[in-house]
Amino acid sequence: MKRTTRKATDGDMGQGAAAQPGQYWSERPWTSSYGPGVPADLVLPEGSLVDLMDQSVRRCGSKTALEFFGAGTSYRELGKLISRAAAGLKKLGVKAGDRVALVMPNCPQHVVAFHAVLRLGAVVVEHNPLYTDRELRHLFEDHGAAVAIVWDKAVSRVRQLPADVGLRTIVSVELIPAMPLPQRLALRLPVPAARKARAALTVGRGEPKGRPAPAPRPVLPWRQLLTSGRLKKKHPRPAAQDLAVIQYTSGTTGLPKGAMLTHANLQANAAQGRAWVPGLKEGRETVYAVLPMFHAYGLTLCMTFALSIGAKLVLFPKFDVDLVLKALTKSPATFLPAVPPIYDRIAAAAAQRGIGLETIRFSISGAMNLPTATVETWEKATGGYLIEGYGLTETSPIAIGNPFGPSRKPGTVGVPFPLTDIRVVDPKNLALDRAPGEEGELLIRGPQVFCGYWNRPEETEDALLDGGWFRTGDIVSVDNDYFITIRDRIKELIITGGFNVSPSEVEDVIETFPGISEVSVVGLPRPGGGEDVVAAVVPIPGTTIDPDALLAFAREQLTAYKVPRRVVVLDSLPRSLIGKVLRREIRDNLVARG
Repeated sequence: MKRTTRKATDGDMGQGAAAQPGQYWSERPWTSSYGPGVPADLVLPEGSLVDLMDQSVRRCGSKTALEFFGAGTSYRELGKLISRAAAGLKKLGVKAGDRVALVMPNCPQHVVAFHAVLRLGAVVVEHNPLYTDRELRHLFEDHGAAVAIVWDKAVSRVRQLPADVGLRTIVSVELIPAMPLPQRLALRLPVPAARKARAALTVGRGEPKGRPAPAPRPVLPWRQLLTSGRLKKKHPRPAAQDLAVIQYTSGTTGLPKGAMLTHANLQANAAQGRAWVPGLKEGRETVYAVLPMFHAYGLTLCMTFALSIGAKLVLFPKFDVDLVLKALTKSPATFLPAVPPIYDRIAAAAAQRGIGLETIRFSISGAMNLPTATVETWEKATGGYLIEGYGLTETSPIAIGNPFGPSRKPGTVGVPFPLTDIRVVDPKNLALDRAPGEEGELLIRGPQVFCGYWNRPEETEDALLDGGWFRTGDIVSVDNDYFITIRDRIKELIITGGFNVSPSEVEDVIETFPGISEVSVVGLPRPGGGEDVVAAVVPIPGTTIDPDALLAFAREQLTAYKVPRRVVVLDSLPRSLIGKVLRREIRDNLVARG
């Protein structure tokens, strides 16, 4: 896929002379800080993610690929299911270049569907299955998928999409049939605990009240999709540079935009991950998928990286500490990608119940700041390493990481991955490099950097500079060993629970609430890392805002993690001389107020 880049020219923010490596960054000096066994250079695999999966099936055929509530699927069985699902999608008219929407939590069908779509040369578009009607509508209007594979609890929402979005067919996925028989039988018991568990996994009887009649789209059961036999081996395969995934990420303003990731991007990031952890054992690791695979972090660490090393991937439809601890007794984890709150909760619960964590040799944290206290507690409990990594959806996502070894530096996000270049520059003049120790904007270049935003040529041009450099929008400093510390963000994204939230998107919803004159949404630091979404509102003169009613309204329009944790009523919002609301000043004032 051709990458569109722009030249940086002298002038305002994001402009300078043509972006070329400067004197501090051109020789990859950070490779001297790599962990033992990590190569300074790397030969990337050829081919597509289809080839990656085929290789794992050949090498690890009888080994368990997926485990879901104790039910196992071997690599050989996974390969057959992918072929059958691909044949079913082909029968539905899916062809190379088409977008296919996946709206599912972590489950075996998600993995099968993901690779089946790619086998046809089509493009996966991932969605959070808890998105509201409004959020789903924007994404479907943007990517135009004609086929969607949807968790049955979300089918009613997807069916409500207007006819003009182009959605033609919905494939409905039930989670319970993927579970082992004893689990399925237990869910049928007429007891409150079973009813609660069943309700969390599947749709209840009838459509939710108050909804209009759904659009006339056929809903095909997942099991029927698998009845078309297997895809012929001679069916054309995608090339490495073909588009594989559109992953939506919150922009600095407005609604989410789709980052286009190629097979080569995702192949490269999986290979970089393998090189970063030289102690991994082919076909003998157990990776826990507690991160959602509709998120870039979970997609790469679980969907591609884990399966590329022939690991057993233990799938959790959502993070549940009880389910994790139960799984540890049957299939102990050896590699756990997660976010800090998950490590804290697992460590505390395991200590309380006397469950050992010593099998977990490698853990990598991302998406939010990793507190030193979390590292110390986790490493004491496991005897392994917990390191922090850094990346963005646009970098597939991991670009930087702390070494798995004694050279790591807690409090930093580490050093660039193999084949990854960085520059730290003056954000107002990208031709001017900052020296180590000085703060500046981080630029990244590497084989994992995306090829642009779907249907957003202007934003692509702003993000990708000549030479393949991607503007992260993050202000960093680099020490003399080239370890990177995140200092600030030019972008005003809020990071909460590992997810990005666009303040503008939340503001667009809140300003429609009766009685609101002005609103500004900011992120306030949360103890232990991450941020809380907080809305500062100004009422129309003579009216009163009920914060509880406002939050209830927001919950109807936004996914839970985007809903403000609290509402602060102000007399006015601070503005610049040109009238721009000063989010930073609002944030600082709210922090000072406590």
